[in-house]
Amino acid sequence: MLNGGQIFRDTAASKGMSLEAFGEYCVEDESVDKKLDEMLTSVMLSDASPEVIESRLAGWWAFKHDLICPRIWVEVSEEVRAIRVVNREGGAELSQLALIRERMQYDASRYKQLYNIDIDSKEPYTCIIEADSLDAEQVLTVALEHLEEYL
Repeated sequence: MLNGGQIFRDTAASKGMSLEAFGEYCVEDESVDKKLDEMLTSVMLSDASPEVIESRLAGWWAFKHDLICPRIWVEVSEEVRAIRVVNREGGAELSQLALIRERMQYDASRYKQLYNIDIDSKEPYTCIIEADSLDAEQVLTVALEHLEEYL
């Protein structure tokens, strides 16, 4: 498995930056995003590619490179995401919600500018899981059912 979000978080931490600060840095310096995305794409296209790749853009890269594979999007509202972040990492719900909304805005702008991707489009996905009312085990069950049908 490859977790693209963890690579992003690890890169931010290695630079001594918060996710928000690193995201802003990526907006200012396009080469950072491009380098991370090229690495992800290279791994996806390699013969030794992991069976599972988790990343916000992995579905898009698979779609754009015509990779025949299931592409699952887990949809969670901003409000529920904020609650889950608070439960996992602490902080105030309204503060986390504001950070999530800010990140979504600059990510949408960045992906549009860099790759002409509308991050809100679900076009590349073979399955969309509405997960606001699902726990992790339920999401996994739906994903596994899709994989069984797909394969």
